Amino acid sequence: MRKIPFVHISLFIATFFTTLAAGALQIGVNIFKEPGRIIEGLPFSATLMTILLVHEFSHYIASKKNNTEATLPYFIPAPSLVGTFGAFIKMKSPIITRKALIDIGASGPVAGFIVSVLASIIGLSMSEIVHLQKAEGGIGLGDSLLFSFLSWATIGVTPEEYDILLHPVAFAGWIGLFITSLNLLPIGQLDGGHISFAVFGERHRHISLVLVFVLMLLGLFFWEGWALWSILMLILGIKHPPVIYWEIPLDPKRSLISALCLVIFIITFVPYPFKLL
Repeated sequence: MRKIPFVHISLFIATFFTTLAAGALQIGVNIFKEPGRIIEGLPFSATLMTILLVHEFSHYIASKKNNTEATLPYFIPAPSLVGTFGAFIKMKSPIITRKALIDIGASGPVAGFIVSVLASIIGLSMSEIVHLQKAEGGIGLGDSLLFSFLSWATIGVTPEEYDILLHPVAFAGWIGLFITSLNLLPIGQLDGGHISFAVFGERHRHISLVLVFVLMLLGLFFWEGWALWSILMLILGIKHPPVIYWEIPLDPKRSLISALCLVIFIITFVPYPFKLL
């Protein structure tokens, strides 16, 4: 008889409520004075939770297909602007081949990317253009190459001294794309790290070290959060565990998937994600 995954379910429910609260606060609802209005955070919460679910279950399904034992997703609730620190699954057995490593590493970011793009397009179509004076004191979001293009394609050219006030669904899409770029950093055991190790082998460690240094520089000159992220990468470790049958080569399909993930990383990366207006 299979056990009910109480921990996973409890964390999922807790994260749903913290993202629900975050979504309500984003649109100006005081959930402490009017707790019943927390439901107004549902567009943001449902969108972000869907992105995270698709990302992690894609990893989970890919793991099962490649005979690698993995846990169900662990969601991380957090009292933050977005209500969560994300989600993850834990590998419980070694990954057998480099092909499997790319399948498992790429499945989550690619699937999450697709849902995030759809959410961004839908949310941008419901967003509005406001004068910068109206946005003073708020938090401005940096634009990746992709999000800039989606904004232009959906809304058009934003006049000077104006900005886009994102609908909660668009904001969740932006967060999803940002999470995708973070996961695709070719460092350690991030999703991008899995792909980098499958392609470059032991050179992956040197790539990780260089990119940790680059993140530190970005933290000094752009956004301080990159410095914290680089320190976290060093704490978690930049070494990648070996696969069992390294000698089995990558096929053209996996090489193409690796290149696709690199392109996704480039077009979703935001050097300056957050700033005060």
